[in-house]
Amino acid sequence: MSERIETRLAALGISLPLPQQPRVARILPWAIAGELLFVSGQLPQWQGDVRYVGKLGVEFDLDQGREAARLSALNVLAQARAALDGDLDRIRRIVRLGGFVNCTADFTGVAQVVNGASELFLDVFGEAGAHARTAVGAANMPMGVAVEIEAIMQIAG
Repeated sequence: MSERIETRLAALGISLPLPQQPRVARILPWAIAGELLFVSGQLPQWQGDVRYVGKLGVEFDLDQGREAARLSALNVLAQARAALDGDLDRIRRIVRLGGFVNCTADFTGVAQVVNGASELFLDVFGEAGAHARTAVGAANMPMGVAVEIEAIMQIAG
């Protein structure tokens, strides 16, 4: 088994958190359909400790929002690792990313916040990390977190 992505994570100084089970709904953290891996929305948490609780434009600024998005994306990768029996090299490409930002009505940096997740995938997967994306501002989020990130990935069988 190749360890290309694990080697890349180590070179970037990135550790992944342990994948967590959903807390607020009876859903799957991930599902595979054919060559697609769907990872449910992930919150900014580290080893189950929920972080970045609050709104962009009130408790958090743009840079903090980007960090929350990045942490949420690390949780997406942790779920992908679990779904793929530990083999992140099975990811052929990141197809789509969805980002949801808990923010005030006048906060205009939603897309820039979600860039924290997009840039992580580009750093880790290179060109295969380029993806289609939606970034949406929201009035509130599960557990009051600042950001939630979901992804669809093409995988090798």
